[in-house]
Amino acid sequence: MASIKLSQALQVLEQGVERMDNPAGKAVCLSICDAQGFLVSFVRMDKATLRSIEIAQRKAYSSVRLGLTTAAFDARLKHENIPIGYFADALLTALPGGSVIHNESGDIIGGVGVSGLTPQEDQELADDLAGFAKTL
Repeated sequence: MASIKLSQALQVLEQGVERMDNPAGKAVCLSICDAQGFLVSFVRMDKATLRSIEIAQRKAYSSVRLGLTTAAFDARLKHENIPIGYFADALLTALPGGSVIHNESGDIIGGVGVSGLTPQEDQELADDLAGFAKTL
């Protein structure tokens, strides 16, 4: 099973930090995991909240384990009216901000998790970074 390489993960994180380097001073945690959901690389920007550390990692993990964005997972839970506990995985989260990273063949090679902005902004940045990762 192919997985994202450390060099690629670091480029994705660098891209994310550059995107957040703005006058508004917003800070996030960014997490990249491999195709199995294990952490490859992580960054916590200055002034990012402590709770965002774990949340970003769980968003990346969840997107890989489920094969979809955490926003899509959240929508599924709401649509089907089922609790997240039914999935029997305590590390899953349905908070928007997790996205799957695919290679050029469409295989899942990793996941990206973003935490620290609004849920919608987290998801938008995660989706953008997953798209960027596909170009590497």
